[in-house]
Amino acid sequence: MDETARTEIEAAAFRRLVEHLQERTDVQNIDLMDLAGFCRNCLSRWYLEAADERGIPLAKAEAQRIVYGMPYEDWKAKFQTERA
Repeated sequence: MDETARTEIEAAAFRRLVEHLQERTDVQNIDLMDLAGFCRNCLSRWYLEAADERGIPLAKAEAQRIVYGMPYEDWKAKFQTERA
C-alpha cells in the first residue's frame, strides 16, 4: 500500500470514528476516558495539534465543532449528564 492510499484510508477511518461518536451521544466522555483512555475532547485536541504542526490555523472551538458536530457548549447542554 502506498502512502497516499494509507493516508486516505486512515482519514476515512477517522471520519467514521467521529461520525460514530456524534451518533452515540449517550456515551459520555468520562465513560470513554474510563474505558478507552481517550474521549471526544482528546480527539479535538489531537486534531488541533495536527493542524498546528502543519502551520494550519485552527481555533480550539472549531476543532471541537468538527469532532462534536456542533459547538461544544451546545453538545454539553444537550447530551452531557451527571455521573452516577
